[in-house]
Amino acid sequence: MSVARPPKNLDAARGRPNQRRSTRKDLLLAASHLMQKGHKPTLEAIAEAAWVSSATACRYFPSIDALLVEASIDLAVPEPDALFPPGTGGDSIARLTSVDTVLHDMILANEASVRLMLASTIELRAHGAAANDVPARQNRRTPLIEAALAPARSEFRPAAPKTLAQALALVVGSESMIVFKDVLQLDDAQARKVKRWMIGCLVEAARK
Repeated sequence: MSVARPPKNLDAARGRPNQRRSTRKDLLLAASHLMQKGHKPTLEAIAEAAWVSSATACRYFPSIDALLVEASIDLAVPEPDALFPPGTGGDSIARLTSVDTVLHDMILANEASVRLMLASTIELRAHGAAANDVPARQNRRTPLIEAALAPARSEFRPAAPKTLAQALALVVGSESMIVFKDVLQLDDAQARKVKRWMIGCLVEAARK
């Protein structure tokens, strides 16, 4: 299965940050579809399925293994609508706790792959990939955080949800796992407890 073909004027839009993020996501989707067929796809096959050149694919991922590792993680993270079906409500802290639980459990189940993805990101930046060139990472957490906050936006000041989502991005996800496990040497239960506390504090601060 290939990703839907992009518009004919895509090449002219490649320089825009949102298009670069879209191209990166297309490569991950193409890799995921091919992996689900039960074999390890080549970079050329993934690029063809994503309607980009192999050279373009190489700009986004330092190696085929880096692409496949992140594609496996991409498959393990639910889409916002799957976690929060349209029309569902609930308390903001409870919904954000659900986001943290899903991501925390995914990271725990795929820790080796997550660490390899982080290493690939660091390698990409260490070799001089400019921050305004191609995105080194796919932002999977923010759509989930924003979906969790959506039913309760009226509880916050107009500018607060955006700042809150940015702050929460530091709490949930792979980087916090590295800090809790490698730096602080906390066990899993302690790490979850601290993150719940941080989520509650940030939400309450945004409400004031």
